[in-house]
Amino acid sequence: MITRLAVLGATGDLTARFLLPALAALRGAGHLGDGLDLVCAGRQDWSTARYREWAADRLGPARSEDAEAVVASARYVRCDVTDPAEVAAALDGDGPVAVYLALPPAVFPAAVVALHGAGLPEGSRIALEKPFGEDLAGARELNRLLARLVPEEAVFRVDHFLAMTTVQNVLGSRLANRVLEPLWNSTHIAEIEIVWDESLALEGRAGYYDHVGALKDMIQNHLLQLMCLVAMEPPITLGERDLRDRKVDVLRSVRPLTEEDAVRRSRRARYLPGRIGDRDIPAYADEEGVDPGRLTETFAEVELEIDNWRWAGCVFRLRSGKALGTNRKEVAVRFRSVPHLPFGHGETALPNVLRFQLEPEGLTLDLTGTGSPAHEFTPLTLTARMDPPPLPAYGRVLLDVLTGDPALSIRADEAEEAWRVVEPVLAAWREDRVPLEEYPAGSDGPPAR
Repeated sequence: MITRLAVLGATGDLTARFLLPALAALRGAGHLGDGLDLVCAGRQDWSTARYREWAADRLGPARSEDAEAVVASARYVRCDVTDPAEVAAALDGDGPVAVYLALPPAVFPAAVVALHGAGLPEGSRIALEKPFGEDLAGARELNRLLARLVPEEAVFRVDHFLAMTTVQNVLGSRLANRVLEPLWNSTHIAEIEIVWDESLALEGRAGYYDHVGALKDMIQNHLLQLMCLVAMEPPITLGERDLRDRKVDVLRSVRPLTEEDAVRRSRRARYLPGRIGDRDIPAYADEEGVDPGRLTETFAEVELEIDNWRWAGCVFRLRSGKALGTNRKEVAVRFRSVPHLPFGHGETALPNVLRFQLEPEGLTLDLTGTGSPAHEFTPLTLTARMDPPPLPAYGRVLLDVLTGDPALSIRADEAEEAWRVVEPVLAAWREDRVPLEEYPAGSDGPPAR
């Protein structure tokens, strides 16, 4: 296990909201001792004492003893992450180091080039946040740079969704229950919706989000990864090669979108002023730090089909939106209706739906039964709630990086295939062939077509 962790971009939102709490959780679970050498590098001209104050403030007044210990172990270094000499000074020390690039995607290539110049000790690892590159060409170039820096098994392209307990349960429910596998195909399943709708608006993240948008932020990585787990063939093992091979098979099987498909099967929109709960939300274009001319979308939807034996004829609908009226974060597997009902009263049974709820974590199955009076259909819902996971998703991510288990990271070819899937949509949007719709904040999104 590597005991040196260097976070480049350590004064950002990702470090404050996820990485520091994850390290505290790892320490509380006994995975980290007092020997962790935590180097936090950023652009601010701060001392270590000033950084520790900032970190403690971000962790909040209810921080634990483990959080206090993580803050006390942090050593701050002012660093231009694109300067090899400054990076080398930040990483100075004995033994291999895990370098976490908590940076905007546009900075990745320059930071990796700087790491080349700085040099990494043998056995070091590098972790990058999604999206991996800004398009297919950028992903290929980034992969080329990374391959010159460390071996592929030492590259951790992080998608924390894969470490969420309920996402893992998609595989568990599929592969551990014989009742599902005979039905897990397009003969019985008409449509699968993979949705991450949230009531959160921009929340001060314009510096990142306005350069990315909903498609690149959510669909190109998180939701495509969920689609892979839902649609993949059963792997021989859950080891890094078997699991990732099967995910790549899914991405390679996605039917390429033609120019017409990209227009017909994708939507984009951004929110107008509105109200969510007791909050007045300004229009996205009026949010601080937003450049309205970029036409960044806060809502994206894409319909895909998978050309293989199991899924031909099933629609996969991937959707994500911000500033919506309700949170809906789930994978909804919609089964086809039964071919005949013998009741003779013109009744229609609702299709069965299996829902993997992502946040909060849960599982529900919507069925149809008969109630009183007899022969009248009534909905039946079977629900299971899951215990909270022992580690937050980023805790599992960091543990995998430090211990060297890449099974839940994204492989180079996988990252490129994911960009191939969405490239036609990005092209259609760049050429303004798909209108940028609008929806009031607090609504259900743009009106149905």
